[in-house]
Amino acid sequence: MRLRFLLGALLFGIGAAVAAAEQVERSDVITMGAKAGFHEARYADDGSIRVHYEFNDRGRGPKLDSEYHVAADGLVSAATNKGNDYFKGPVDETLTREGNSVSWKNASESETRSVEQPAFYLSLNGTPEESVLLARALLKSPQQRLAILPAGEARIEKLTELQVKGKPGKKKVALYAIHGLDLTPGYLWLDEQQRFFADYSSWSSLIREGYADVLPLLGKTQDAQQQQQAQQRAKALTETLKRPLLIRNVRAFDPATGVVLEDAAVLVDKGRIAASGKAAEVATPADAEILDGGGKFLMPGLWDMHAHFFGQADGVLDIAGGVTTVRDLANNPPVLAERIAAIEAGRDIGPRIIKAGIIDGPGPFAGPTKALADNEADAQRIVDEYAASGHEQIKIYSSIKPELMPVIARMAHAKGLRVSGHVPAYMTARQFVENGAEEIQHANMLMLNFLYDKVQDTRTPARFTAIGEYGAGIDLGTPAVRDFVTLLKQRNIVIDPTLSTFEDMFLGRPGLPGPGFAAIMTRLPLTWQRGIRSGGGGLPIKPGQEAAYRDGYQRMIDFVGLLHRSGVRIVAGTDGSGGLQIPRELELYVAAGISPKDALRTATYDSALVMKRDKEYGRLAPGYVADLILVDGDPTLNMADIRKVRTVIRGDRRYDSAKLFSAIGITPAP
Repeated sequence: MRLRFLLGALLFGIGAAVAAAEQVERSDVITMGAKAGFHEARYADDGSIRVHYEFNDRGRGPKLDSEYHVAADGLVSAATNKGNDYFKGPVDETLTREGNSVSWKNASESETRSVEQPAFYLSLNGTPEESVLLARALLKSPQQRLAILPAGEARIEKLTELQVKGKPGKKKVALYAIHGLDLTPGYLWLDEQQRFFADYSSWSSLIREGYADVLPLLGKTQDAQQQQQAQQRAKALTETLKRPLLIRNVRAFDPATGVVLEDAAVLVDKGRIAASGKAAEVATPADAEILDGGGKFLMPGLWDMHAHFFGQADGVLDIAGGVTTVRDLANNPPVLAERIAAIEAGRDIGPRIIKAGIIDGPGPFAGPTKALADNEADAQRIVDEYAASGHEQIKIYSSIKPELMPVIARMAHAKGLRVSGHVPAYMTARQFVENGAEEIQHANMLMLNFLYDKVQDTRTPARFTAIGEYGAGIDLGTPAVRDFVTLLKQRNIVIDPTLSTFEDMFLGRPGLPGPGFAAIMTRLPLTWQRGIRSGGGGLPIKPGQEAAYRDGYQRMIDFVGLLHRSGVRIVAGTDGSGGLQIPRELELYVAAGISPKDALRTATYDSALVMKRDKEYGRLAPGYVADLILVDGDPTLNMADIRKVRTVIRGDRRYDSAKLFSAIGITPAP
């Protein structure tokens, strides 16, 4: 999630105002129907634009004051950004342009560059108003495209128009797509004066004050455009298997047994594995298509057990990276249902999606969801709704009252639903397990069990910073730790560590990126590379705390290794960009002392077992669903090879990984 936030900061809430003297325009941040912040742009007589932007996301969120000066050519000639970023780190950024010389400085960059052609500078930590200024500059450009500083190129296209009405009156608004800054276009609504109107998403939107009621109409219109693009992409990149497919000349790995079979063959027919074994033992039907694996490594498709499937590129990204099944642990239910229907009907590309519904308690640190329970009646209604809509699991979040947690667990179990989650504030992980949880998300939640004397209110970023400040002091050899691990083992508790989502959070700092994306950074779009290289988005670490945070993070890794050796079941989840991030998650398990074969099992058979699909998924055996990946290498020897997925089969559909990555602006794996 964190990488998405860094990159989304370039496009999220694209908003504000333009033109007239002393013009003030205010927009509201709406997250899952609730106001979470605001954005105000003030255009002064002297041509300056002063902007204030802030929103609250569970105690996180930026608070920025910016000033921009725009030249006659539409480009920003000077800018300052001051305040704090999403994780409350300080922001102090400047831009100046004099003739062809452009200079900028922030916590991670300090550069002066001579620019011969028009180019638009995007701040590392700017306000949404900046995207409006970019849109207007693009529209003013003869070819409606501009170079981006420090790197990249953007272009804009107008898609459609609408007439809308809000409390301030009627407006004619237009939907624009900005290409080049992300894996898929960013969308922006402007009015007829090219003033900001809205930036819509199903999760969180920014909209002109007084017009919140038109968000559903904007969403329907924008979704139709996105669905059209997705359908075109699916048609171009999906190959339906209409006859049997024999995959031969492969090394076949079955995670359930740990066996790698040399000179193997697998026959796929009607979306399932019809036969598998030594090549000489697998008969070839007369009408079969032959795929020569060239000695590559064939194994079941990967699972990401901690996903939030809402990005337009998520499906393509997952399949390209070999992820054929995800468990979604919090989403907008009707929107997710539509995405699932589109994928299963072949109108979109994506993995199989298992739905888990979140429940949180109301309050200033509530998660971004409408499923808020303050009492038993609320909880029962929400559990019933999730059960009726095909959700298989309840994820309890941090603001749930401790006394309500066991009640929710009983309600969920009565409906046949699993129970997992964050450990609620003012509750220990031991209490969470003893009161009915079957699974815990995030390794830090386990570590906090031993830091209850340091932090009890874990609704805030303290659930992260406490690990950095005190985590290294947790002795994993103490009786308290052994007793807790024994409890987890005896209760068959499943752990979803998401180690990869914490790596750069704990190890990255301005100008010094963490190692999480080092192996793939140069394959990513230039704007993503900049965000990674900046080291931004990490926790605000005080001078002298770097070693403590590093050691605290290492203790989380060590704890995951201890859990595995003790017989506690681990499942692989990313809480991030699964198709890119799951390889790093598995590498971190190997770093924790888990063998490569066992690490691969966490992301295949064991995940299927936890979700009661082990009779059909996660194995390379006859009768199983043919979710398969062909890998150029051997991840049982070198886990880094799991990034070299070449071919993905999802039942009766076949995909070329390189083509999928290329379609969303990512360089295929070498």
